[in-house]
Amino acid sequence: MSCAVVLFTRDLRVRDQAALATAAREAERVVPLFVLDDELLRRNCGSPNRVSFLLDCLRDLDASLRERGARLVLRRGDPVEQALRVAGEWDAAAIHLSDDYSAYARRRLERLEREGEKVGVRVRAHPGVTAVEPGELLPAGGDHYRVFTPYWRLWSQHPRPESHRAPRELALPLGVRVGRLPALDRLTGGLPSPDLPRGGEAAARRRLERWLRGGLARYGESHDDLASRDGTSHLSADLHFGCLAPASLPARVEGRPGGVAFARQLCWRDFHHQVLAARPDIPHTDYRARGDRWRRSERLKGAWREGRTGYPIVDAGMRQLAREGFMHNRARMIVASFLTKTLYIDWRTGADHFARLLVDADVANNVGNWQWVAGTGNDTRPNRVLNPLRQATRFDPDGVYVRRYVPELAGVVGGAVHEPWRLEAGERRRLDYPGPVVEPMLGSGSRRA
Repeated sequence: MSCAVVLFTRDLRVRDQAALATAAREAERVVPLFVLDDELLRRNCGSPNRVSFLLDCLRDLDASLRERGARLVLRRGDPVEQALRVAGEWDAAAIHLSDDYSAYARRRLERLEREGEKVGVRVRAHPGVTAVEPGELLPAGGDHYRVFTPYWRLWSQHPRPESHRAPRELALPLGVRVGRLPALDRLTGGLPSPDLPRGGEAAARRRLERWLRGGLARYGESHDDLASRDGTSHLSADLHFGCLAPASLPARVEGRPGGVAFARQLCWRDFHHQVLAARPDIPHTDYRARGDRWRRSERLKGAWREGRTGYPIVDAGMRQLAREGFMHNRARMIVASFLTKTLYIDWRTGADHFARLLVDADVANNVGNWQWVAGTGNDTRPNRVLNPLRQATRFDPDGVYVRRYVPELAGVVGGAVHEPWRLEAGERRRLDYPGPVVEPMLGSGSRRA
């Protein structure tokens, strides 16, 4: 009786899952496998936020597989060794998985293919992590697009891939050892953020449907509105863990109010993935080196990480990150510009901090966006500076976002909520809020060595 292994990585769903659908169609028995990767757990991926969300996703995936007559088989260790071991135990002819584009993911696939060939197991990588796969859209004479706008023009017209129905039934080999999901504290130290959302395909689909009904139509006008809790989709973590199929979303929003603006953000995600696929060194290396000599002040780094810079709009973003494992996209740009352009601290410091706390911090988008803001990446205006005061008055004019995340300023009225240093000395002392770590500025923020 033919058997295949489906190695789940960050494609944790049963709907529109090409690897699972292909295995179910071609083999009589299917082993859905997830390997808790010790190397990734030792890295930033071992953050309590991401691991907590991952465990939710795995529980939900197991529930979906149970409905179809199977289970999620769990192992821990090296994913290549474990996948080949499971394939050998059940004489599986093939291992299916979704393709991915970080340097680590590429090495994993190459090892799996090389070792699989030695023992006669075919390894097949399927699309599933992006809407348009890296390499499908190429400029003349180049291996990837370096500028977003021409990529967006082609991406928006690119044919969408066919979707894959979730298998109605799945059969495990008889006697397979399923394994148990460890508790959070066995996988990572520390506690997750208190307002972390629930992970998994079921929760993701509920968020998506709620967003399509109530948020999408206003997205073009409200996605930069910091005060609005529903101005953005909050689907980034679901896309990172593959609880939603990225390729399915453009069709869901096409022709609808707000659809073009939202599709453009999905395209940014694919843009950064195609850059990473061509330049796997960018997590550690400037995409476009500019000879920066970054400051090394631990005091300034600490104030930024803790949301104690004295700039309320910056501190609100950093505290939202600590509380929710999420940050509004406009706030991400503000805090990143403040760190790299105002404090002039290396973008890698910010990217590492985001990787520890953000649930959605996949390598391509986290690093791509940090380099874009820092001026070392794909931004065609590398010297642009986001002045925090101007950003605050434009995108949080009434201070709703600041008051939500900086409780010390909840009672401050008017524009002083964004510039508390303008208050009387006695009132400033009563706030228990720090003074600004750098001189309050009206529009400078120029680079300083």
